[in-house]
Amino acid sequence: MQHNNLTPCPLCDAVRGYHFSRDAGRSFYRCANCQLVFVPPSQFLSPEVEKARYDLHENDPSDECYRRFLSRLFTPLSERLVPCSHGLDFGSGPGPTLSLMFEEAGHAMDIYDPFYAPDPRVFERQYDFITASEVLEHLHRPREELDRLWGVLKQGGWLGVMTKRARDAKAFKGWPYKNDDTHVIFFSEATFEWLADRWSADLFFEGTDVVLLRKK
Repeated sequence: MQHNNLTPCPLCDAVRGYHFSRDAGRSFYRCANCQLVFVPPSQFLSPEVEKARYDLHENDPSDECYRRFLSRLFTPLSERLVPCSHGLDFGSGPGPTLSLMFEEAGHAMDIYDPFYAPDPRVFERQYDFITASEVLEHLHRPREELDRLWGVLKQGGWLGVMTKRARDAKAFKGWPYKNDDTHVIFFSEATFEWLADRWSADLFFEGTDVVLLRKK
């Protein structure tokens, strides 16, 4: 494994990355410290192009198939919440749906999205739980953004994440998930373990793409 002098890892700041994979338009590097796979910032889309891609998403709260998809995160997280909890859906997108599912279950919800609901006042509050469904892979500054979320989570609170997890280089090369050029970072199980250790959090893997972290 040959290490290269790269931009520091956007999650752990280590400069111990190595070339991991390449496709027609982008290069992918893996951090030897936290195992995050990331695209260099020089290959990020502009904010205007990125938003145009998200505008194409058809996230309809009345779509039962979409609700079933979100239930992969909703169900294991809701089973751990006390009644009438207060949550934040981070990265709620153009058609907020997960927040509605939690409201229907009796919880109070705020939403935040940098393009569609950019209300910074949500970060002045404290939450019993925070959700980030299909969000982490889009983060340009994951350390800063995840630490901000962790900071507004109450003691004993839950951070629920849904994102597909990267595996080895062979699997990554044929992985359709990496082909979306709004996806710029990819967590593995080892990355979540690194994050949980950094935060001294309890960590639970639920299926292949859902992770729950509890703030002790």
